[in-house]
Amino acid sequence: MAKKCLITGASRGIGRALAIEMAKKDYILALTGRNKRLLEEVREEIVGRLPSAHVEIAELDVTDYEQVLDIVDDFEQSLGGLDIVVANAGISVSKPIGVGAFKDHKSVIETNVLGLMATAEAIIPYFKEKNEGQFVAISSVAAFRGLPKHSSYSASKVAVKSYMESLSTELIDSNIKTTTLFPGYIDTEINQHMPSRPFLIPVQEGAKIMLELIEKGVKTSTVPKRPWNVVGQLMKTLPESVIAKMS
Repeated sequence: MAKKCLITGASRGIGRALAIEMAKKDYILALTGRNKRLLEEVREEIVGRLPSAHVEIAELDVTDYEQVLDIVDDFEQSLGGLDIVVANAGISVSKPIGVGAFKDHKSVIETNVLGLMATAEAIIPYFKEKNEGQFVAISSVAAFRGLPKHSSYSASKVAVKSYMESLSTELIDSNIKTTTLFPGYIDTEINQHMPSRPFLIPVQEGAKIMLELIEKGVKTSTVPKRPWNVVGQLMKTLPESVIAKMS
């Protein structure tokens, strides 16, 4: 039987690419995002390539926390349950601290952290009821070291890492899986403004790797695993002068 997967932030970037890869493997998809027109384009692209694909969409801003609960409930009912939920919705801002950009930084935390927490709060009760399911969180290698001009983004990804550690511990005696992925530089709008993107890979390649890791049920992994499994650890010890050049 085909697995059913909900992906937040699926209208572009990693979420969109992951939806396409999952459709190729016959997943039933529930896609959400803030831009309904873009979601419709994703659905049309998938069905255009794969006419038998089952793709449902819903406009959703994950910072509307009550709506998150409603949308997850709607998909649970309409699809007869969800097997995997990928909390992918995320934004970034490239502004230094102290330049009057607090509202922008606040939005990053609200989307990347509270939006993910709301998604977990919505789906975990369903997973607990049937004692199965997989909750996937998209963090970042920015969780390993705070990056200049990306303070809120880095902080949000550390928070995701810590939150998922807590969730995994709480679910240790269940059959519910948690997966936290730490992408390096994957070619999407969120990082295309950066002057340096070491070890950059195309978004579709990144999505293929992510799907492989999700299907293996890994607890945590960088994306791709190499070289970021090593580089990510080195980032913790690099001198500030080196990190400063990454802006």
